Amino acid sequence: MTDKRIVLVTGASRGIGRAAALELARRGQHVIGLARSQKALESLDDEIRAMGGAATFVPMDLTDGKAIDALGQILNDRNGRLDGLIGNAGVLGTLGPLQTVKPRSFDETIAVNLTANWRLIRAMSPLLANSDAPRAVFVTSGVAPRPRAFWGPYQASKAGLEAMVAAWADENENLPLRVNLYDPGGTRTEMRFDAMPGEDPSTLPTPQEVAAPMVDLIEPGETRTGVRIAYREL
Repeated sequence: MTDKRIVLVTGASRGIGRAAALELARRGQHVIGLARSQKALESLDDEIRAMGGAATFVPMDLTDGKAIDALGQILNDRNGRLDGLIGNAGVLGTLGPLQTVKPRSFDETIAVNLTANWRLIRAMSPLLANSDAPRAVFVTSGVAPRPRAFWGPYQASKAGLEAMVAAWADENENLPLRVNLYDPGGTRTEMRFDAMPGEDPSTLPTPQEVAAPMVDLIEPGETRTGVRIAYREL
């Protein structure tokens, strides 16, 4: 068992998740990175090893609930604990009038953005309970508190995530686990470009800029719980 803090990051292969994994490694923490692209994870592994960091990468489709359960058991057998959980992975889904959204797209958006995070909570809670200072943070979006036309499936998934995370935080308020939400706002990522193709990316913060405050929420010194933190309000 490593004496470093062990932090799991979903969506670690690109964007904010990748930046968070690198930031964790810079801080001397052991990263467990999940993403669908094995090639992208291998590239990230090389970069973390080059800086002297430690990481474990697992190619995984987060819609596979049984794989998440199996990972929980593997991590328990290998490490016996988990110190941090960053639920970052997400999909944009279909933007447009609700009646034009295909059922498969709607189901995938809910599965990745909401259901997978519940499966992670379910599988990782016993491991977090074995940490001296367990922390969890989930990435949300400004469209959850401020709904808008044409974002229906995505904002529904994020609104559900916010409600679920608030419940988990409340259930653990008298325990060491601290659980929060993080809204990075518009960030210079592929997902943002897909959503706003006419936007000038140079006007947006980089993934590295928004990832650092999110990683702060995983540190043992973080005492808040059940809070929604927005990057632009820091």
